[in-house]
Amino acid sequence: MSPQKRPLGEADMFTVSRRRGFSLIELVIVVVILGIIGAIAIPRMSRGSEGAAESALKANLQALRGAIDLYAAEHQGTFPTAADFEDQMLLFTDASGGTSTTKTGDFIYGPYLRSVPPLPVGTNQGNAGVAAADGAGVGWLYNETTGTIVSNTGTEGNGTTQWNAF
Repeated sequence: MSPQKRPLGEADMFTVSRRRGFSLIELVIVVVILGIIGAIAIPRMSRGSEGAAESALKANLQALRGAIDLYAAEHQGTFPTAADFEDQMLLFTDASGGTSTTKTGDFIYGPYLRSVPPLPVGTNQGNAGVAAADGAGVGWLYNETTGTIVSNTGTEGNGTTQWNAF
């Protein structure tokens, strides 16, 4: 036999509704906890992206400087010229710095880079051009006399260090 059903009383209704949802206090506590977590996590995440951009800048500079040094070692201490920097880094070169798209005869050196990396920080972010002076599309400033290369970021930096000082 089935148990006899009885009508729900006032106490039974309170119990049923209590089991179906959360109280207002419980929801407020959850919202406050999420707010505290957000207040802690969001600033840390934003600093992380800036730190990643700086790390990319340092890695790009290391790759560029390594390529310039290797070029100079294979060309009797002569650095790439500012005017032909990209060709001399991305193509095959001969002893005098002439370039060729294929490795043949005299063109036995290089290439030293697959591509010139774009600048990852600053107002010139995304520019991959290399030149002796600032200009449109220039991401890197290169001195062909000394073989030094820096980011084309002027006085921009992370608050403590200018990016062109890396």
